[in-house]
Amino acid sequence: MLYPFLNYFFFLFHTLLMLFNTVGWMFRATRKWNLVTLLVTAFSWFVLGIWYGWGYCFCTDWHWKVREHLGYHDHSDSYVHFLLLKLTGINFNPRLVDYVTLIVFLISLIMSLWLNFRKRKS
Repeated sequence: MLYPFLNYFFFLFHTLLMLFNTVGWMFRATRKWNLVTLLVTAFSWFVLGIWYGWGYCFCTDWHWKVREHLGYHDHSDSYVHFLLLKLTGINFNPRLVDYVTLIVFLISLIMSLWLNFRKRKS
């Protein structure tokens, strides 16, 4: 009973987190939290990634463990690739998905940093 719930929880939570990372900088009320989630994501990808592999995400790792417990062995190296495959049925080029994901992440991080730290006009 717990694992099916966790599977749906991770689908919802991780997808919403990715969307928030992508657009949260656009709204004044969410900019600070957006920067926090982007920095946590960067830490996971680039610092934990030193030991676990480039782009390591602990949310993805936990979700894979839940899905394996449920008998699924369908995960890919990228959660975004996995999600696109599940939502559309299209098996996009994993390298292309990784590049687009990185570009969108970097643009979001730059925008979040800029909007959070720019000098405020009086």
